[in-house]
Order: sequence, then structure tokens, then C-alpha cells
Amino acid sequence: MRDGSYTYKLVSRSDFSAFWALFTDNLINLMVLAGICQFVFQMPAEIVFGRIVPGAAVAIIAGIAVYVWLAKRAAEKTGRDVTALPYGISTPVMFVYLFGVIGPIYWATNDPVLAWQVGIGAGFMGGIVAAMGAIVGPWLKRVTPRAGMLGTLCGIALVFIGTVPLATVFENPFVGFASMIIILWGLVGRFRLPFNIPAGLLALIVGTLVALSIGEAKISFAGVGFYPPLPYVGDLIAGIQHLFANPELFLVLVPVQIYNFIETMNNVESAEAAGDHYPVATCQVTDGVGTMIGALFGSPFPTTAYIGHPAYKRMGAHSGYIIGVAVVIPVAAIFGLLAFLNDLIPVAAAAPVLVFVALSLITNTAQSVKPAHMAAVTIAMMPHVSAFLMVKWGSLMGALGASGVEGLPRLGDEALTAALLQQGAHFQGHLALSQGAILTGLIWGAIVASVIDGRFRNAGGFALAAAVMSLFGVIHGASLHWPDFNPVSMGYLIAAGFLFIYPRFHSQDEPAEDALPLSNGQGTPAE
Repeated sequence: MRDGSYTYKLVSRSDFSAFWALFTDNLINLMVLAGICQFVFQMPAEIVFGRIVPGAAVAIIAGIAVYVWLAKRAAEKTGRDVTALPYGISTPVMFVYLFGVIGPIYWATNDPVLAWQVGIGAGFMGGIVAAMGAIVGPWLKRVTPRAGMLGTLCGIALVFIGTVPLATVFENPFVGFASMIIILWGLVGRFRLPFNIPAGLLALIVGTLVALSIGEAKISFAGVGFYPPLPYVGDLIAGIQHLFANPELFLVLVPVQIYNFIETMNNVESAEAAGDHYPVATCQVTDGVGTMIGALFGSPFPTTAYIGHPAYKRMGAHSGYIIGVAVVIPVAAIFGLLAFLNDLIPVAAAAPVLVFVALSLITNTAQSVKPAHMAAVTIAMMPHVSAFLMVKWGSLMGALGASGVEGLPRLGDEALTAALLQQGAHFQGHLALSQGAILTGLIWGAIVASVIDGRFRNAGGFALAAAVMSLFGVIHGASLHWPDFNPVSMGYLIAAGFLFIYPRFHSQDEPAEDALPLSNGQGTPAE
């Protein structure tokens, strides 16, 4: 601890570079959701840019205010500089709300306004579920091995935050490579750029200039205006009433919000692994309340502590980078500048920043868990590969239908599943792994890490919990349902029985519950 003269500076020089990375992350999310709402669900611009985007900005302001306070409190408590938790719209949950809540309402009624109302109703109710995670969050954090929590985040980082943006770079190499090499130089390699300009900013500038020069970006002021955030109490009530009239929507809502508070817990653990300690329950309540505030002001999309704290920590950021986001994003939202930036900045110019976030998270995880636990990290990543495959297979079928192919079977059709299996594509297995991927990854990572450490009761507890969740469809199921004794749940029960019973009869061959790892990660017994 430093002496009594220590004062935490909310803003440091390093925050400027970190700001561009987090700003780009939030900007891409807002661009994607605005595009889908406007062009897929046919929502008028007045709803997209006049209600949803300003509402998301209000939620971001509310959450960041709390996370700045938490960072200041942590810094004063420890007497050293800390990096505030990044915050914004949860990317995976955003897509679930788009295509699991808003989309079905729009496709069933062809009413974009009703779809938006149900969306904000679902966001508000989901925020309550997310905040309730604070009840069990601290206990879950104590019993869950770090490798399980960070491993499942690494899976998200690998496929959705890293691979998808990298594919975008290769789709548009003129723009993407120009931006990518700057990110690799300045953020990954940490070499100095001319005039100490932040790598994220320079990458956006260079990528945008290249895009303008080849006609892949444009300057347009269409959509620029004044869109003050307003509460939409009547619309929110209408959306909640529709939810209770159609309770099957809760079968989508509840599991994804459970995912959201687990994601928050994992991201807090990621920050702790990087050296900054935050109270998990407070963070979960913050994310839930922030989501509810956003819903009241027109945004259906849940907010959360972001993946990527280790990347911003490595850059030396304090709290200034999230304060900057809390200023710039609302200004862009209120004055309609998001539409302007959407036309100006190509996705390929911003995508390399997300690749850097993915690289940093995976690298930091490898450094913060003991070598023997990398097996647990690896297995925790695998369900997300299956989730990625299911998303892309669904996109393929949609593209075939949109291109005019007739008589297409649906994914899951028995004949199609058999044909896929003959081609080596294990559809049923990937489907089961993809359903509740973050929980599945966490559970298997926790089981493997606990077995490595000889903590068999802990491993058995996770297997038993997985059996119960699979019975009700929380994991390995399309939706919540009454208990169903399916093969997967029975498999978990067998695994739990083995982990609880077998070690009792072979205790002389096994380490005690709190023993050190069985190996040091190099094939030799741990000392």
C-alpha cells in the first residue's frame, strides 16, 4: 500500500487509448442493433434512433457512474491505481433479445411498435432477474474455480469477439489490414506510434480514410437531429402486459438473464485475475438496474460489465476511458450522430480492436490460472465453438431460403440431421452443447479444474447442478420446461454419482479435498 499522500486520478494519459477501444466496442453493438431493428424488423427511424439508441445511452451513463465510484473506492482502499470495469450492452444477450424476443413478436404480428414494446418489457423484467443474481453471485464465485469462469469467457472471446471480427477484416482486406496492422503494432506489440497517437484512434482514422478513398464509406447527415431520451412508461406497461399474456416468452427471457448475471460474475473474476477486486453482488445489481433504466427510456437491450478488463488494465487505464464513453456515446445518440458514424466508419476498420480484446482476455487467462488448469480452460471454451456453428448453420439455411431455394428442410429435421452426420457434422451434439453454452462451459471447466485439484465433492456438485438444470432446459434445451429425464441429464447424474462415491473407496490413492494439483502442467507430480 502507498503512503497517505496517494490520490487516485480518475483520468490518466493511458485512458485516451483505452477509450477508443471501448468506444469502438460499444459503437459496433449500437450499429448492429440499429441496423437489425431498422432493416430486418422494419422499425421506423423514430423508434430506432429516437428511442432505442438514446435509451441505451441512458443505461450506459447509469452503469458507468456506479463503476467509476467502485473504481475510486477500490483505489482508495488498496492505495494503488485500478482500472474501472468496462460497461455496455451485452453482445451475446443482445442477439438473443433481437431474435428470441423482438423478432418472434414482429414476425407473428408484423407490428414493429408492438415488437419494441415487448422488447422493453422483456428488458425491464430481465433486469430484475439479472439483479437477483446478487443473491447467489458471491457464493457461486467462492465455489467456482477460476478456470471455469475465465475459460467460458475465453470461448466467447475466441469465436464471437475474435474470429467473427477477424473474418470481417479478411472480407475487406484493404480497410481491415490497414487498421489491423496498427492495432498489432500499438496495442499488441505496445510500440510507440507517431506523436503518441492512440492506436485505436489511428486505426479508425486510417481504416476510414482507406474506405473513403475506395468508395466503401460515405459522409451523410441523414438521420442527424435531436433525440432527447424520454421515459416511456405507457409503452413499458403495455410490453409487460403482453409478456404476461404470452408467458412462453419468459422461457427465453429467464435463461438468458441467468446467463447475463453469470457473465457479470465471470467478468468480475477476470478483473480480479488482472489485479483489481470488485464486489460481484454490487456489479450484478448495477447491471440489472442499468438494464431496467434503459428499458424505461426505450432500450430493450441488457447492459453488463464487459469482457476485456485485462486489456484495458494492460493499457494502463484508470476510469477516464469509461467516463469518455459515458460522454461521447450519449452525445452521439441524442444528436443522431450514430447514423452518421454508421455510414462513415466501416466495420472492418473497427473490427481489429475487438480482435485485440479477445487476444488480451485469452492471454491474461493463461497467465492467471495455474498451468494444470489450462485443461479446464480449454474444455470450457468448447461449447462456444458449438454455439458458433449453430448460429452459422442457421444463417446458411436462412441465406438459402432468401436466395430462392425451395423445399428446404428446417434445421433439426430428422433426415437432414442424419445426412449431416454422414458428412461428419454432428448436429445434435453441437445443438446440445450450444444451448446454454456459457453455463455449460463454466460447469465443465469447474468439473475438470476440481478433479485436477482432487476436490471431488466440488466436481460432483457441479455435475449434479448440471443434471438439475438440464432436466428443466436451462442448459441443453431450447427452452424451459417441466422436468424431462433425458439422456443428457442422466449422463450428468452418472458423472455426479461417480465423483461422489468412487473416491470414498479409493481414498488411499487420491489426494485430500484441499490438496494441490495432481501435476504441475508439465507431466510431473506437483511439489
